Amino acid sequence: MIYLTRVEHFNAAHKLFNPQWSKEQNQEVFGKCANDNWHGHNYDLHVTIKGNPDPETGFVFNAKTLGVLIKDVIIEKLDHKNLNLDVDFMKDKFTSAENVAIAIWEQLEKHLPDTVQLHCIKLHETAKIYVEYYGGK
Repeated sequence: MIYLTRVEHFNAAHKLFNPQWSKEQNQEVFGKCANDNWHGHNYDLHVTIKGNPDPETGFVFNAKTLGVLIKDVIIEKLDHKNLNLDVDFMKDKFTSAENVAIAIWEQLEKHLPDTVQLHCIKLHETAKIYVEYYGGK
């Protein structure tokens, strides 16, 4: 089994806010991330797939093709957008890094050929914080 990772980048704004809580409770739990005027991140997205190399190409999957797929399915929808307002696959979801990673997985998984499997979505929200998602609930 070979693992192939493609790294992409996007910028996006969001707000962490639970509408069932008071403004004070949101501020206490989420701090600056609950700012009424949003806040942004420079995200780094690592998409790892796995499979066996094709005997004719030596590739698990063409890395350039994977990059185009990620850009078309994910980056075009997220880059320079408000995750709370502009992204169809984040509608009515809490926009934590955890939930964004799960949503990215769900979007990409259905576009990959049967010859490979999605292994991991790693999403760096900041230089000090990232999440990893390996599928499943």
